[in-house]
Amino acid sequence: MHKAGFVNIIGNPNVGKSTLMNHLVGEKLSIITSKSQTTRHRIMGIYNHEDFQIVYSDTPGLVMPHYKLHQSMMGFVKSALQDADIFLLVTEIGETLKNHETLEKVIASNIPIILLINKIDLSTQEDILEKVNYWKEVIPRATIIPISATEKFNLDLVLNTIIDFLPENPPFFPKDELTDKPVRFFVSEIIREKLLLFYKKEIPYSCEVVVDSFNEEKNINKIYCTIFVERESQKAIIIGHEGSMLKKVGTQARKDIEAFTDKKCFLDLRVKVLKDWRNDSTSLGRFGYENK
Repeated sequence: MHKAGFVNIIGNPNVGKSTLMNHLVGEKLSIITSKSQTTRHRIMGIYNHEDFQIVYSDTPGLVMPHYKLHQSMMGFVKSALQDADIFLLVTEIGETLKNHETLEKVIASNIPIILLINKIDLSTQEDILEKVNYWKEVIPRATIIPISATEKFNLDLVLNTIIDFLPENPPFFPKDELTDKPVRFFVSEIIREKLLLFYKKEIPYSCEVVVDSFNEEKNINKIYCTIFVERESQKAIIIGHEGSMLKKVGTQARKDIEAFTDKKCFLDLRVKVLKDWRNDSTSLGRFGYENK
């Protein structure tokens, strides 16, 4: 008997969804920063075992759309609702997820729900118990597990619970695959992660990274990328005085890319202005976002 299924991870921004998936898969596939709205696409991570295959799907955090970009991000969440075999609903102490359309659809479905209360290492036993009882009332059929993704607490229990709920299926992907995304995608995500880490306020959210070329040579990967921003003032900030900030981004990103690809890397970064790209359907389509 072989089990396989899609486990779709859903939750608000900044509840630790990406950290959780990275630990469950065993690889860094999703951006991890302290800032919200970091995941923009639906990223699949595949966990393979002789007897089962789990296809985790990290979706963008639930947000109220302010740009066409946000509408597209929520489109990825809706697609995750349609093919789920199990919902992994990630919450934290202090949030209720009340009156959210996506949560209502998850509750109304007949798909198994594993509700995780994350970041319990920052909470008291009393608060944790109170939140467990709260969710028992809101979603009586959910399996509720308090966890700490950063401390990897209770993740073994999460894995075993997922395996219990997995339906009988042949593998959906070859057993040697780790993700549905190409290396180029993760190169752009690594660079975008550095932008989120090194810049403040709106700057990183106004950026999109495109890999213009990825040339694999015998001993080195030569990668050329463009960072798109919305205004000239943002371009100047990204570059920094005499290119200092862009050099910092490139240096840190190159180290992570080399670790991810296990190969030396030459990384060339350029910055260009593409006005109001977050609200432009043509630009969003070019960057891989759907706007239906």
